[in-house]
Amino acid sequence: MGKSIYDKIFESHIVGMVDDETYQLYVDRHLIHEVTSPQAFQNIAASGRSVRKPESILAVADHNVPTDPNRLSSGISDPVSQRQVDALVENTRTWGIPYFPLDDPRQGIVHIVGPEQGMTHPGMLVVCGDSHTSTHGAFGALAFGIGTSEVEHVLATQTLLQKRAKNYHVSINGVLPIGVYGKDVVLSLIARIGTAGGTGHVIEYSGSAIEKMSMESRMTICNMTIEAGARAGLMQPDETTFEYLKGRPLSPGVEYWQAALEHWENFLPDSDAEYSKMADIDVNGLEPFVTWGTSPEDGISVLGKVPDPSHIEDPIRTRAIERSLEYMGLEAGQPVRGLPIDQVFVGSCTNGRIEDLRLAASVVRGRQVNSRTRAWVVPGSGLVKRQAEEEGLAKVFVDAGFEWREPGCSMCLGMNPDRLQTEERCVSTSNRNFEGRQGRGGRTHLASPATAAASAIAGYIEDPRELITGQAD
Repeated sequence: MGKSIYDKIFESHIVGMVDDETYQLYVDRHLIHEVTSPQAFQNIAASGRSVRKPESILAVADHNVPTDPNRLSSGISDPVSQRQVDALVENTRTWGIPYFPLDDPRQGIVHIVGPEQGMTHPGMLVVCGDSHTSTHGAFGALAFGIGTSEVEHVLATQTLLQKRAKNYHVSINGVLPIGVYGKDVVLSLIARIGTAGGTGHVIEYSGSAIEKMSMESRMTICNMTIEAGARAGLMQPDETTFEYLKGRPLSPGVEYWQAALEHWENFLPDSDAEYSKMADIDVNGLEPFVTWGTSPEDGISVLGKVPDPSHIEDPIRTRAIERSLEYMGLEAGQPVRGLPIDQVFVGSCTNGRIEDLRLAASVVRGRQVNSRTRAWVVPGSGLVKRQAEEEGLAKVFVDAGFEWREPGCSMCLGMNPDRLQTEERCVSTSNRNFEGRQGRGGRTHLASPATAAASAIAGYIEDPRELITGQAD
C-alpha cells in the first residue's frame, strides 16, 4: 500500500512509542508567541529543566500587540498583555531563543514570519501554540497547533506525543474565475463538508487548481483547513514551493540546496496512497464566497441568500441557524450582498501577505472608501509592510481612505485594542467568525481580500466582480 505525504512525514519522525496508539515524534521547528508560552516557560524553570534546542525556535509577539502607528511610543495599555510580552522577551533572552521585537522590521504574525524567514521546509514537523499552524502545510510540512502543556513538552524534549490521524484527500481542479481566489475555495470547502468534516484527519490537497496557485494562496487554504475540523492540511511540494524558499534566511544555502531538493523528494505522495475520505471540487463555476453566520461553515456565494432554518431537517442545525440569525441581525432568505457594514479588515495570518494586499489594492485603486465604513489594512509583517510601501500599495490604500497600520493579529481576534463594538458588522479577511471573535457582540463576515476591498468601497457587502469586471448580476 502506498503512502501519503502525512504517512511519510509521521513515520520519519517517530522516535519512540508510549503504547500501541501513541507515538513520540521529533519536532523540527517550534514557533512561539506571547499568549501560550509564559506558563510553559514558567514550568520549565520551576522543574529545573532547560530548553532542549533553542535554535529550532522562533518567537514573535503578535496576538496582544497594538497595531496603531504610534505603538512604540504609546506602548501596550492592557497590563496583562504587557506582562505576556515582557515574559516572552525575558524567556527568549534567558534561553537564547531568536526573537523579533516590535521595533524589528521582521516582526509580525507568527505564521507569516515563519515562512518569510524560510523556517518551514518540506518533510518537517512544525508546531506552535496556535491553531492556525496548519498554514505551514502549504510547504509539504506536517504542521499543527498544540496546547500550553505541549509547548512545555516540546521546549523540554524537542518531541511530542501524538496519535496517528487518518488521511483525507481533496482534489481541487479547474481554473479560478475572475474575482475568485484561494479564500473562496477554502470557504466553499468548509461549507460543503462542515466544521467537523475533517475531524480525526489530515487533509491532503492536490489538483490542477492547487498546482497553479502561489504559495500565498496555498497558505490561505492550509491556514483554514483547521476550520474544517482537520488536524492539519498538506500540499505536495513543487517548483513553486522551492522557488519561494530559495534564498530565504533559514532556507538551505547554495552549497546545500541540491541536497535539500533531493531530500524533499522523499515526501511526495505515492500514486497508490490510500485515503479514508476523498472529495473533488471543480472551481470553474465557483463564485466569491462570504459567511453569513457564526461558524466558518456558514458560507454562501456573495450573490446567495441566508438559509431558512424552517427548511432544515436536522433539528440541531436548525437551532444553530436560528441562533446565528439572531446574533447576526439577519432574516431567513435575506440576500447577503447589500448588507450595510461598519468595518472592513484586511489582514491576519490568513490574508495578510503581500499578494493579499496587492489584490485588495487592485480593487480600491482610484476609488474611495464609503463614508459610513471604516477600513483597515494591517500587514502581516514588517517585511510585508515595507514591500507594500515600496510598491506604492500603502499610498493606494491611504488615498482611498483606509487606515495603514503596523503588523499584528489585530482584528482577527479580540485580544488587543482592535475590536468591533456591539452589533457592528465587519467584512474580514481573517479565519473565524465566532460570536465575539472580533469583539463582544461584533458581527463578522469572512471573505477574500477582493470581496473585503469591494465592500469597503460600496459600504455594504459587495461582489468584487462588480468592481473588477462588472460581471455581478
